[in-house]
Amino acid sequence: MTADAPAQTPRIWTAALIVIGDEILSGRTQDKNVAQVATWLNVQGIRLKEVRVVADDMDAIVEAVNLLRARNDYLFTTGGIGPTHDDITVDAIAQALEVDVVIHPVARAMLDGYYATRGGLTEGRLRMARVPDGAELIENRMSGAPGIRIGNLFLMAGVPHITAGMLDALTGTLEGGLPLLSVTLGCWVAESEVADLLGSTERAHEGCQIGSYPFFREGRVGANFVIRSTDQVRLDACALALTSALEATGREVTPGGI
Repeated sequence: MTADAPAQTPRIWTAALIVIGDEILSGRTQDKNVAQVATWLNVQGIRLKEVRVVADDMDAIVEAVNLLRARNDYLFTTGGIGPTHDDITVDAIAQALEVDVVIHPVARAMLDGYYATRGGLTEGRLRMARVPDGAELIENRMSGAPGIRIGNLFLMAGVPHITAGMLDALTGTLEGGLPLLSVTLGCWVAESEVADLLGSTERAHEGCQIGSYPFFREGRVGANFVIRSTDQVRLDACALALTSALEATGREVTPGGI
């Protein structure tokens, strides 16, 4: 009799995000793209593993691009692909990939049509047709200026609602694994009081991770516990076990969180 072959661990696809812009680092603009990119990637079965915020600085962008694209399946950038002189993301990506910057003919035609009744295609607006040589376009239904895809890199707009449209255009086009599912349980308890309980529950349920997020409200402390897994059956079993364990200590559990 031969022993059963060990179960294979599902392939986990990963992505990184570089948020580009002096205005983010100065605090003048609050970034909203991290959350929406992370949420979208999860639905595609891809985990956002790391985020880096960098200034409008060529060397800093090149360094971040080369580091993060090498250790992730995908790399996204937001910001720096507009019409002004400080929009240098395209140039930085081209430098990182050691390719030239060219005018994409389809992007030029799209911009020409979009601005035909808006003052025409000026030199500044034409900058938005510049791409690293060999790149493809990501559709932008909002403002005409497309996003850019080259290899495993995706250059997106910095404006959140435009980024959302570009992500929508990419939906279903990236290879990924199983979406990450989650269940949230809320409890009025200091997380330090149940730290061991959380750890033992997670260890007893392979393929599940439990995150603890404490808060202070109504003059008392509590925490929301988020259980994550790619397997619905395992997720449900872990949630049931954690609920039972917390209730066994005399505490009430709120499904969905507090």
